[in-house]
Amino acid sequence: QVHLVESGGGLVQAGDSLRLSCAAPSTYGMGWFRQAPGKEREFVSAITWNGGNSYYTDSVKGRFTISRDSAKNTVALQMNSLKPEDTAVYYCAASHRLNSKPASVAVRDKRVYQYWGQGTQVTVSL
Repeated sequence: QVHLVESGGGLVQAGDSLRLSCAAPSTYGMGWFRQAPGKEREFVSAITWNGGNSYYTDSVKGRFTISRDSAKNTVALQMNSLKPEDTAVYYCAASHRLNSKPASVAVRDKRVYQYWGQGTQVTVSL
C-alpha cells in the first residue's frame, strides 16, 4: 500500500513562491493535480519514475518545476510567480503504469494513477 501525504501548501500573494512535497515510491511515476472550487481536478505536472522525463500543463510552464529526490523518495513541485488562478487544492498521485517515457496524454489521465494524497490547499491572493 502506498500512502501519499502532501505538504507545503499555504496562503501567499501573487508573485510569491511555494514548494510542495510528497513521498514518492522509487518505482512509481508521480503526478501533481489540482482542483479549484466548482471545477474538475486537472493535471499540473508529472515526472517519470527515474526522473528522466517531466511534463507540465501549458499554464504553468516556465513557472513550476517538478523534481524528485531518489535518495529521500520524495517529489517536489516548485511553484514560482504564483497567480490567483493557481488557487486550488493540490494533489500528489502515484502510478506504477507509467514507463520511463510515457506519452504526454498518458501522464495527464487521472485514471493512470492508483494512489492519491489527501491534498494541500494553495491560495494565492492579489
